[in-house]
Parts: sequence; structure tokens; C-alpha cells
Amino acid sequence: MATDVDRPPTVRSSSRAYLMWGVALLAYGVAVFHRSSLGVAAVEAQERFSAGASAVSLFLVLQLAVYAALQVPVGVALDRFGSRAMVLAGALTMAAGQLVLALAPDVPTAIAARVLVGAGDAMTFISVLRVVSLWFPGRTVPLITQLTGLVGQLGSVAAAIPLVALLHHASWRTTFLGAAATGLLVGILVLVALREAPAGTVRPPAAGLADVRRNLASTWREPGTRIGFYTHLTTQFSGTTFALLWGYPFLVQGEGVAPGTAAALLTLLVVVGMGVGPLLGRLCGSWPLRRSVLVFMILAATVTMWTVVLLWPGRVPLPLLVALVVVLGTNGPGSMIGFDYARTYNPAERLGSASGVVNVGGFVASLLTVFAIGAVLDLLTPGASTDYQPDAFRAAFSVQYVFWAVGLIGVLRHRRALRARLARDGVVPAPLHVAVGARLRGGSAYR
Repeated sequence: MATDVDRPPTVRSSSRAYLMWGVALLAYGVAVFHRSSLGVAAVEAQERFSAGASAVSLFLVLQLAVYAALQVPVGVALDRFGSRAMVLAGALTMAAGQLVLALAPDVPTAIAARVLVGAGDAMTFISVLRVVSLWFPGRTVPLITQLTGLVGQLGSVAAAIPLVALLHHASWRTTFLGAAATGLLVGILVLVALREAPAGTVRPPAAGLADVRRNLASTWREPGTRIGFYTHLTTQFSGTTFALLWGYPFLVQGEGVAPGTAAALLTLLVVVGMGVGPLLGRLCGSWPLRRSVLVFMILAATVTMWTVVLLWPGRVPLPLLVALVVVLGTNGPGSMIGFDYARTYNPAERLGSASGVVNVGGFVASLLTVFAIGAVLDLLTPGASTDYQPDAFRAAFSVQYVFWAVGLIGVLRHRRALRARLARDGVVPAPLHVAVGARLRGGSAYR
């Protein structure tokens, strides 16, 4: 199957391409803001709704569950209706969710609000990636993709600093009504300004139901999609879990860090990602056959830092917490490599569904981790107390090792399958064990 790993760029990016990217990027940044808004308000949410850790975890678990469950349907709809319609629908849906949360009197209503946020969020990111793929030349796409993920994370900075400040100086209702208004304004901008492809771009004909099923099957059978799925899974969930919900309580309640310092650490996580992402984008564009090496390096650093922190006796020193946050800052950029796998090994008409499949990986792992951490914290904390102790946090965050193992096995397995096909096609040399075995049998490495 042809890939684009060796295709040179054929055109230069135009100023209009950057303008369209800027509009789409703003929509994604606001989506991240909506997504992250509950994490920095977790303590206030517990007080407002008289809810324990498991209940607050459920808010985010259902939000992420909806996000993950909608990725493939959204990918199919994206291939059919285009990016502009999907980004607009996402912005309005998230604004509605924040409006409901602002007015929510109880836990069930708040859960419904976060479900709306998750649904709108699901429509945004892969739609923005499609804008990037259609407006920019091939070798530029990995870098712009990384920048999309990273600059978009400024939305979490807006949640970690301005939203927290507003929440402490105004009411819950005022804070989330403002968030809803922000989403509405972005939807209007998308409607007016965003164009999903350059003039003259020919859109493929709308696929029928049978074609959709066939394309989805082909997308999943593609080893490039599967390695993208497991790459996203293994690199994304730890940083996402930390940033979206449990990082702030871990730092403040588990490690005794001041709230302002904890917010600064969450901001540092985003800043580190913004620095690392362009580097990873350049490396992926220049050495596409070595992308898995970057994945393994990020995974090894993440597991090592968490192991040191979780085994540290007593309170963890602030410099070590800073080091942990710096490493977690590489998780988001690392997960973007999964989308680059999907892009390079799937044809354009399957790009939306392939990106949706990849995006499922990390968010399924994230929602399961979020829920498991909340469940362990409640299990190890007496009664309905939210006074979680350091040992409870250490036990809770240990559930991450299960998902790291699952992701690593998946990457290794499908990396082997993908490299075997590339060797058969003459793109890379046959793996040593395959070539030697074939020589001993008196045959060729691949038939």
C-alpha cells in the first residue's frame, strides 16, 4: 500500500492556510478550555454538589466516555460533512453543556452537562486535524499537527489560571455562564470565517452505508492505524488524567502544595508540551520510520518518573514534582505521533475515521484511569471524607501501570507487523530475525 512517508512537499503553505488554521486552532483551544474546566474546579464541585471523589470522577469519566464513544461516528460524519460543520456543531454543543453546568442544581444535571461537553469536544480535534491535512503540504503536516495539539492546550492554561481566579472571586454560576458565552462566540467565528479546504479541492462522493462499513473495516485492518491507536493510548492517558482531574488534588491534598503553586505546575505541563511538540514534529517529518523510538523514550521517561514519585518516602520534594510535570508535558506531543501514523498509512477518504480510531485509544485509557483513581481513593479514605492521604494517592496512581503495559504490547506487536509490510514493499530492510530465518530455510524473507 502506498504511503506518503517519502513524498516531498509539492506546494508552499499560503497565508490563507495559516488563517484557516488559526480559526480552527482557536476553536480547539476553547474546546480544551471546556474539557479542562471541571478538573481545576474539582474541589468546588465536590462542595457544590456534596459529592465524593467517585461522583466527581463520574463527571469526567462519562465526559471522556462520550468523547471516546463518538470518535468513530464523528470520523465517519467528518468524512461526509466536512470540518466546518463538525467544528461548529462541537462549539455550540459545548456551550450548551457549560450553560447547563452553570445552572445545575444536582449531580445528575451536572453529569448531563459534562456529557454535552464531551460530545462537543469529540467533534472538534479530529476535524481540526482534517483542516490541517487539506490546507498544508505533506511534510509540513507533522509539525502543524504538533503545534495544533500544543497551542490548543493554552485552553487548559485558561482553565488553570483565569477560570480558577474567577471561580474564587465570583459565583459558580457566573463562572460557567462566562464559559458558555465563550463557546458561543467561537461558534459564530467558525461559521463566518472557517473554510475547510482550498478552492478547487474536489471532495469525494458521499459514501453509502456499505461503503462506510467497508472503509471502517479497512481502516482498522491497517497496521498503521493500529500502531497509531496504541501509541495514543500509551503516551496520552497519564498526562491527561493529571491535567484534567487528579493532578490538582494530588498536588494540593496529597503533597501539600499551595493552590497557586499547583496551578503553576499545571501551566508548566502545558508550556513544556509547547516546547517539545515542534521538536517531535520535525523529527517525525524528517525520520518517519523512527517514530516508534520517540514513543518508547517518552513512555520510559514517564514510567520512571512516576515510579520514583510513588516510591518516595513521605512528601515528595517540589523539585521532583517539577520533574514529574516536565515529563508529563511530553505525553501530549507523544500522543500526536499516533495521528501521524494514521495519516501516512490511510488514504484521504479514510482520514477522518482513521483519526477517530486513533483518538479512541488514549481517551478510553484516560477515562478508565480517572475512574479507577477515584474508586481507589474512596476505598482507602474513611466514610465520605475528601481528606485523601498521600498513601491513598500513591495506591490510586499505581493503576497506571496496567495501561502502560497494554499500550506497550500493542505498539510492539503492530510495529512488527508494519515494519514487515514495509520490508516486503522494499521501504525498509527486512528485520534481522526474519531475514536470517528465511535464509536458513532457503527462501526469501517475504512471499
